[in-house]
Amino acid sequence: MTDQQLSIPAGVSACSEATTAREAAFRIDYPLAAARNTRVVALGAEAERIVRRASELEWGQARFYSVVDPGHTLVAMTGESVPLADALEDSNTVVMVSVDGANVEAVGTIGAACKVRGIMTAGLVVAPGALTSEALFHLRPHARILLVPAEEDDLTELLRATRA
Repeated sequence: MTDQQLSIPAGVSACSEATTAREAAFRIDYPLAAARNTRVVALGAEAERIVRRASELEWGQARFYSVVDPGHTLVAMTGESVPLADALEDSNTVVMVSVDGANVEAVGTIGAACKVRGIMTAGLVVAPGALTSEALFHLRPHARILLVPAEEDDLTELLRATRA
């Protein structure tokens, strides 16, 4: 390196350039989106235990249910029956949780209702160490995102990551 190269000023740094009015025009100046309106549906007794445990934590817009075939009515963790169409109102994400492949018809009903409404669906198959199961087989056609094999705590981690 010569003395001349050392004396050349580096110029305006990227940080100081970012503070100019010209660069400020490209900033996003609105707040983050609100919490997702997530609906979590337990498909079976063992899945309900997992969903109930997650429902006891603090969430934004998430609502937690269980279901039995054929899936036209969901049951809130408080015991209140809610028509599927009402539960999906204003929802943008549905997470179906399964352990043993129970309530196959309800999976199809919920999946079809979400597809018609443009609601993103996720399936959580809680089957640690198992890459195949009845739950996986039945959820696959109705979940755009499928988490397999999941641990019980993966539900709360998923909900936190999606700002439920």
